[in-house]
Amino acid sequence: MLRFAPSPTGDMHIGNLRVAIFNYIVAKQKKERFIVRIEDTDKERNIEGKDREILEILQLFNLHPDDVYYQSHNLTIHQHMAIKLLEERKAFACFCTPEELEREREAAKNSKKAYRYSGKCIELSDAEVLANEKPFTVRLKKPENNVEFNDLIKGEQSFAPDDIDSFVIMRADKTPTYNFACALDDMIHDISLVIRGEDHVSNTPKQIHIRNQLGYDKEITYAHLPIILNTEGKKMSKRDDASSVKWLLEEGFLPEAIANYLILLGNKTPCEVFCLQEAIEWFDLAKLSKAAAKFDIDKLRFLNREHMKRMDSKELSRAFGFADASIGELVKCYLEEGSTIKEIKPKIEAIFAAKPYDNEWKEQMEKLRDALNKTSSFETFDELKSYLMKETGLKGKNFFKPLRLLLTGAEHGPELSNLYPHLKSYLMEIVK
Repeated sequence: MLRFAPSPTGDMHIGNLRVAIFNYIVAKQKKERFIVRIEDTDKERNIEGKDREILEILQLFNLHPDDVYYQSHNLTIHQHMAIKLLEERKAFACFCTPEELEREREAAKNSKKAYRYSGKCIELSDAEVLANEKPFTVRLKKPENNVEFNDLIKGEQSFAPDDIDSFVIMRADKTPTYNFACALDDMIHDISLVIRGEDHVSNTPKQIHIRNQLGYDKEITYAHLPIILNTEGKKMSKRDDASSVKWLLEEGFLPEAIANYLILLGNKTPCEVFCLQEAIEWFDLAKLSKAAAKFDIDKLRFLNREHMKRMDSKELSRAFGFADASIGELVKCYLEEGSTIKEIKPKIEAIFAAKPYDNEWKEQMEKLRDALNKTSSFETFDELKSYLMKETGLKGKNFFKPLRLLLTGAEHGPELSNLYPHLKSYLMEIVK
């Protein structure tokens, strides 16, 4: 299986969404199952409802999981595996308090050395452990040899025992740490390939070490995706609005365009504009750049415009409160003036809103309105124009400016002759 394993601790980041998309694509290519695992064991950081929000976003992007699991449901297994490691002397109880550990970290920092666990609790006897009434964590003993793996994107990786250290696998409240729960769940769910962000590279040797100590001999392949940078060339953070998938959707970007952009980012693709199903045909992890890619919202705007052009017109109209292909076509007429639903929506709303008559064109607008109220709609714009000019006696600027205001509520915009075929069935409603 392949898995997407988000934590319900905040809005979904575009980096998380990219991980979900790539896992989904490769699962489809390999004809393996794609599962979602909500990593909810860190109760203090979980936010109520974020798990549902994550699943709703995945549905919106057509990333349909074969199953959804909650990591906390495997707590009993996590605890049993910790006991197994304690019994086999591969792990040990650590009674060091947070204050003691912080002092050691500060001392290492002042000495300009990387902090490593002191090892003071490793050799405690069973009697000493039983006699100690203080709360304790469970630490896994560091490996004796280097832990190595081949990353499909970054290449060969090697970590020395000191880089991995004797790390905590169970907290004092007897819940698993991220690395322990993640390593075990990848075993439980028979994960074959882990695709995730490169900020997890240092976690991978720890997770491999955990599985090695438990005697799990199936090799899991890894691919760590380069980070996404903001416009300043720094790692995208929550302070960057565009980092939030929710924000992008609220700004009127289509899921299809966002997915297209995230697949395109730092990648060699056979074409620039494509949908998810098309990407499944040719996507190749090996073609992803090892270097971080910079997020370019203008590129996303271009792709969004292209996807709106390609979109079924009736389906597009639903984003504007209609279910009519004519309105979808009308929206497409405005794609030179806007690139998102949010930018174009006010222009469509203005067409159907009450028109402003408190301007220099008041008299001409009233003449045109009265003339239109006397007739039914015309098949072509030229027929409409001829009728109105004859009926009102208006010409040139005195005709076109007020007519545009009457029909669109704006002084400027696409050619009226291009808009009219999509407006004609609503003409009386617009004028009224």
